[in-house]
Amino acid sequence: MMRLANRSVAFWLSSTALHSVSAFRTPLRNKSFASITTALSMSTVRVALCQLPVTDDTEKNHQTAATFIENAVEQGAELVVLPEIWNSPYATAAFPEYAQDIDKGPSRRLLQDLATKHKLWLVGGSIPERTADGKIYNTSLVFNPQGELVAKHRKVHLFDIDVPGGITFFESDTLSPGETVSYFSTPWGNMGLGICYDIRFAEYAMLLTQKHDCKVLLYPGAFNMTTGPAHWELLQRARAVDNQCFVLTASPARAVETTESKKPYPHYTAWGHSTAVSPWGEVIATTDESPGIVMADLDLEKVEDMRKSIPIRNQRRTDLYDLLQVKKE
Repeated sequence: MMRLANRSVAFWLSSTALHSVSAFRTPLRNKSFASITTALSMSTVRVALCQLPVTDDTEKNHQTAATFIENAVEQGAELVVLPEIWNSPYATAAFPEYAQDIDKGPSRRLLQDLATKHKLWLVGGSIPERTADGKIYNTSLVFNPQGELVAKHRKVHLFDIDVPGGITFFESDTLSPGETVSYFSTPWGNMGLGICYDIRFAEYAMLLTQKHDCKVLLYPGAFNMTTGPAHWELLQRARAVDNQCFVLTASPARAVETTESKKPYPHYTAWGHSTAVSPWGEVIATTDESPGIVMADLDLEKVEDMRKSIPIRNQRRTDLYDLLQVKKE
C-alpha cells in the first residue's frame, strides 16, 4: 500500500490558562503518529484532513480517496475530511459532465462503504450533484461509522467573483445554491458544515454555533492562487475567534497542469494548505500545497472553557444591534 507523508501534525495542548496555547509541529511518517498518544480523552477526537491530488479521471480519484482514508485510519483518525470537488475537475463546464445522482451514484457509494468499513465519521468533501429536475449542486455528504447519512449540505453561497488582475469565476453559470443550514451530532458535540465560499459569511457560522451549538466548523474548500494567500488562513482564524470553536478546512492539493489531461476545461489551481484552527485562533496544524494528510487531536472541552472565560455569547448588545436574523422555519 502507498504510504503518505504527513506534512504537519499538531496538538492544542491542555493548559491551566487559555492564553497559553502550545502547538507541536514536526514531519512524521504515518505509522509514528499513533505512538505520540496512546489514549484520548472522551472529549477528544482525532481528525484527518486529506489533501488529495485530483485528476479528470473519477475512478482514479476514487482510488486516491480510498488510499488516503486508509492511511488516516491507520493513524487513529476517528473523523476524516475530504476536500471540495475531489472526484472531478473544478470547472463550471466540468460540473454537468461529472454530476451524479447523490442517492445512488458511485462517489456516494464509495463514501458510504468506506465509512462503514473503517467505522469512522466521514465528511465527504463535496461532489457535483445532479437532481431529478436537472439542477446541479456542489454537495457534501457526511456518514457516521454505521454508514448512515447524517448530513447533506449543498453549497449555500456560490463562488461568483471577478478580481481584476486575479481570477474570474462564476459557479452560478452551472450550479444552483443550497437552501439549508447543515450540521450533525457526534459523540463529541455538534459539528457545522459549509463549503469553501460559505466561510466568508460570518452570519452562517454564527447560526451554526449559536442556534445549533456547534463546537467544530468544517469547510471543505478550494481557494485559488489569488484569494488563497490573502484570505484562506485569515478567514479560518476569524471564524474560530468569532465563534469560539474549532475550524477545519480540507483543500485539494495544488494541481500542476500537464499534457496528460484530455479534458478541455480551464485549469484551476488550488491553494492547498489544509488547516486546523483552535478556538483561540491558533493554527494548530497545517500543510503546504502538496498531497498529504493533516492530523490533529481536538479536545472539545476547550470550546466550553473558552466560551466561559471570554463570554461574548452572553455579552452581545441586542438592544443596540441585531446582526443575526434567523430564517423562520
